[in-house]
Amino acid sequence: MANTFVTAKAIAERALPHLVERIKMLPLIEFGTYNGTFRKWGDTIQVRKPQRGDTVDGSSDISSAYQDISDDVVEIVLNNQRAYPVKLTSKEKTLNLDDFTRQISVPAMTKLAEYANAQVLNLYKDIPYFYGTSGTTPSSLADIANARKILQDNLAPEGNRSFIFDSAAEAKLLQLSNFAEIDKAGTNIALRNALLGRVYNTLMASDSQVPTHTAGGYSALADVTITTGASGASSIVLTSSAGTSTAKLEEGDIFSIDGYQFVVTAQTAAASSGVVTAAIYPALPMAYGDFSSAAVTFPDVSAGGHVPNLMFNKSAFTIAMAPLAPADGVDSAVVSFNGFSIRVVRGYDMDNDINKLRFDILFGVKTLYPELATRVLG
Repeated sequence: MANTFVTAKAIAERALPHLVERIKMLPLIEFGTYNGTFRKWGDTIQVRKPQRGDTVDGSSDISSAYQDISDDVVEIVLNNQRAYPVKLTSKEKTLNLDDFTRQISVPAMTKLAEYANAQVLNLYKDIPYFYGTSGTTPSSLADIANARKILQDNLAPEGNRSFIFDSAAEAKLLQLSNFAEIDKAGTNIALRNALLGRVYNTLMASDSQVPTHTAGGYSALADVTITTGASGASSIVLTSSAGTSTAKLEEGDIFSIDGYQFVVTAQTAAASSGVVTAAIYPALPMAYGDFSSAAVTFPDVSAGGHVPNLMFNKSAFTIAMAPLAPADGVDSAVVSFNGFSIRVVRGYDMDNDINKLRFDILFGVKTLYPELATRVLG
């Protein structure tokens, strides 16, 4: 007979801590706490972001220099509703709550957490700053130090820094003698299996979900110059001297002009006779004609892409969750705690005589401060 104690609410209460524990990036980034009403996919919410103000000369009149912290909010689109559906056999229906959690809930939370973690890592597409060589795995303290220099130059706070890299970089870095023992690097359970230690006041951890960026075909060109763009422009025109390319640039493609680094913020249209218009970040610091060299350099010109290992301060990225509305007419529960939320729904398909269960989460991710992160190309 069915176990009447294994209700949707009981399942959700047991499942939520396992979800939180398994999102590897969660301890390393800002969590945008949201305590509002039920939401649905596509809704936009506002959460507070860390303030990054500036100091002023205190010996003079500062009446016009006060900084309004109410502006330090960010809108996050809840465009990730992820479900884990499962059929329940007669055997699972008779499990006690401990066994149900171990056999059903924990695997479900692991998969949901992996999806959420991947969405955070995909925020690399917002980061224009980079160090290294595409296609060459970072393998030395020099790689770490030079990535750190970018954060230093961008005035990133010294604390709460992390370097997350793929398994290829892990294999290289593990051969260095400078990494501290794992027990000196922190105690967070969700990260412990991936921790390598702390170097240059930066937490080092591997993550198997670090993606690979496949660059657009236009970035394979070595004869490109910037031909249009005013100072402060966030859209520019690039031209290939050969005048034949019809390739595109992809969101997340990176390039440099005269030492300044940029990222393409949206996929472009196909080039027309080698000319392409691209939305970029950051905005041009000067008009295109004022650069000492108009040449555009794509780091992916040879490799065709790169592994975007990330070094960042905690305030670079955020994730926020919101509660979904409970389902009507079935055993359904929504459990929330400290901004985290999960919905569990149990149902029955009478046409096919199947008992069903689904776990749902609703969340959004966002880059708060691109200047607080850099890619370390692999």
